[in-house]
Amino acid sequence: MNIQIYAGKKNFDTQKAERYFKERRIPFQSLDLKKHRLGEREIRMMISTFGIENLLDRENPKVREHPACYYDRPEMLIPAIQESPWLLKTPIVRNGAKMTIGYQPQAWDAWE
Repeated sequence: MNIQIYAGKKNFDTQKAERYFKERRIPFQSLDLKKHRLGEREIRMMISTFGIENLLDRENPKVREHPACYYDRPEMLIPAIQESPWLLKTPIVRNGAKMTIGYQPQAWDAWE
């Protein structure tokens, strides 16, 4: 397994996800979205996996104020996410082509 955990800030779900993999001694790479700029291909994979409507953290008032919250086309959303990765729900956990958003241990158990 090649696990990557994308996180903008150390929120509670991100900490739980990291703990999940540490407890099972599954190596993972933690990617800070403030430092690691997402590529277009990565964002397109996220959009195709989750859909535009599920990718952004629309419960965050700061995100709802951003115009990208109302974009419905990938061509508009991709540059906005690259510029402002804090718009994304986190953590995004990736294992090759498989991805999850948030703390989802049931899905990760199925990856093993």
